[in-house]
Amino acid sequence: QVQLVESGGGLVQTGGSLRLSCTASGRTFSNYIMGWYRQRPGQEREFVALINWRGTTTHYADSVKGRFSVSADNAKSTVSLQMTNLQADDTAVYYCAADREYRNFVVGHRSSLIDYWGQGTQVTVSS
Repeated sequence: QVQLVESGGGLVQTGGSLRLSCTASGRTFSNYIMGWYRQRPGQEREFVALINWRGTTTHYADSVKGRFSVSADNAKSTVSLQMTNLQADDTAVYYCAADREYRNFVVGHRSSLIDYWGQGTQVTVSS
């Protein structure tokens, strides 16, 4: 059974940091790209960041560039999202995703084609 399990969400004050993790299991993900999405209250799901397992390819949404950093640990089958200088607008449910096609992450309407999703983890930033 394929699973993507997120952890690390929680409540943090404005300007604080959190580190999310996503552990993948149930199949070989070496040929997959791993991504992070978020869904803010009342809004559609949006792309945040992605990485390949070798760490040679990363891509970030403009809204998080310079504040968020994505990394991959092959040995642990875990992808992490380090979030710094968090703002109220970062409050959302954050989802881990896996797919073999880069374009499914960066072309907005194609996210519905992504193969696997985690259950999500809540991040709340309070002032």
